[in-house]
Amino acid sequence: MKFTEFDLHDEILMCLQDMGFEEATPIQEEAIPIIMDGHDLIACAQTGTGKTAAFLIPTIDILDGIAGKHIKGLVLCPTRELAMQIDAACEGLTYHTYVSNLAVFGGNKGGDDFSRQKAAFMNGADIVIATPGRLLQHISLGYVDLSKLEFLILDEADRMLDMGFLGDIMRVLSGANENRQSLMFSATMPPKIRDLAKKILRNPKQVNIAVSKPAAGITQTAYCVYDKQKIPLITSLFKSKEVESVIVFASRKSNVDRIAKVLQGLGLDARGMHSDRDQTERETIVNAFRNRQFPIMVATDIMSRGIDIDGLSHVINFDVPGDPEDYVHRIGRTARADAKGEAITFINEDDMRNFARCEQLIEREIPKEELPDSLGKGPRYDPRSGRSGKFGGRKGGGHGGGRGGSGGRGGYKGGGGGKNRGGYGGGNRNNQRNEQGGDGNRGGNGGGNRNNQRN
Repeated sequence: MKFTEFDLHDEILMCLQDMGFEEATPIQEEAIPIIMDGHDLIACAQTGTGKTAAFLIPTIDILDGIAGKHIKGLVLCPTRELAMQIDAACEGLTYHTYVSNLAVFGGNKGGDDFSRQKAAFMNGADIVIATPGRLLQHISLGYVDLSKLEFLILDEADRMLDMGFLGDIMRVLSGANENRQSLMFSATMPPKIRDLAKKILRNPKQVNIAVSKPAAGITQTAYCVYDKQKIPLITSLFKSKEVESVIVFASRKSNVDRIAKVLQGLGLDARGMHSDRDQTERETIVNAFRNRQFPIMVATDIMSRGIDIDGLSHVINFDVPGDPEDYVHRIGRTARADAKGEAITFINEDDMRNFARCEQLIEREIPKEELPDSLGKGPRYDPRSGRSGKFGGRKGGGHGGGRGGSGGRGGYKGGGGGKNRGGYGGGNRNNQRNEQGGDGNRGGNGGGNRNNQRN
């Protein structure tokens, strides 16, 4: 379905055209009409499906016709990195509109960022994209008013709950307009997400986009190894393969630092990335990697979700993630936008049963390659061997984390045309938000009106 087939204004269509986007992804095709009709929404969709545009496009389209210098839309998300990505997408989608946006997150040392955010709040912002903790800090100082909020959006809601943000979310919403339209996006739908939906959504419509399979352009292989063979194997691979840009995933922060140090010792430009890094340092490393300033990133699953890097030639799994969906999401960092890429996984004896679950999820068997002669023989692959599920028995415990997954690249692809709208500044919008949807008026100074019957 093309974006010109939605009831979107010219300004939004111009933004989409400028960005080169024409056709809607499945989540956009289903979610946009529901949101435009004024319904609350609960959507199950992974990153990489185009879900960010699915909520930003209709939100911006509607808010562009509402006058007033107050917060009209609020997007809550779990991390600084995701807030920055949503803010960047919002910048592109508001370019030809009068909608302003503000990203609010913590992580930097000192008070400069906080002061700048406070000043932006005081000047007024239509859409605020925020992490719950930092937003609460601003709310506590008395200058953030959510009483006229039109849209509330929770992105990666399951991840926010996993990170302990439920209390913060409810405190934020305690001062928000109860007559708002609320949207919730989550990669999974466990009972705690449904419980939250009952608290904050009203008669929501539901959209469920299945977990994506890995992109067709990904070549997947695996090696069965003993732990002592992993470092020699990764060294051998970097010597024998033509690597342009690669992420090496490791579940433990200690392994991240160890692998990066070994690769640096070989004269390779590799840098480690995990949650112990200062937020500013993490941002600097990600931006440098994205801009091809160094070729090898060694990272925990902090890089497997919500951070897009175009043109990644390889993904190497130093170990098998505990959740099969995380495997799909890790390898989905490569071969985005119909490109080609290679994903290589190291499987030790403890990880074999878990890897079999990954194969079951993607409905294919991954070829097991022979180790280089210099490394000797590895263990025989036995899908019944090792730990099972997210929680396991490797040396007394441990668990693999998180949700995941999408192998392809989502997004939105562009077009032109659309409906004409009157001028700006004086318009108003009167919505009756109920199960049947709503209707609204958008007008402006001397520019005429647009009357929608969205039922």
